[in-house]
Amino acid sequence: QVQLVESGGGLVQAGGSLRLSCVGSGLNFRRSAMGWFRQAPGKERDFVAAISYSGGSTYYADSVKGRFTISRDNAKNTVYLQMNSLKPEDTAVYYCAATEGNWPSVNLGRYDFWGQGTQVTVSS
Repeated sequence: QVQLVESGGGLVQAGGSLRLSCVGSGLNFRRSAMGWFRQAPGKERDFVAAISYSGGSTYYADSVKGRFTISRDNAKNTVYLQMNSLKPEDTAVYYCAATEGNWPSVNLGRYDFWGQGTQVTVSS
């Protein structure tokens, strides 16, 4: 059974930082592209960042480029999202997603497995 478990969310003031983690189990993590998506109340789930299975290629939404960094540690089956210079509009539930054997995608429909999400709240 595949599990993706996110952690690291919380409440932070605008301008602050958080680091999200997502640990995968039950899948071939080393051959999985990973993505982070987020969903604010009443809105659709949106792409945030993605990383190839080797970590050699990364992709970002324009809204987070230069502030967020996605990385992975395949030895720990973990993908990270370092979030700096946080803004109130970054407030959302953040989800980790995996797609085995495929290239990273901005399209959430391309991902096979999802975590339960972690809440990030940025106060002004």
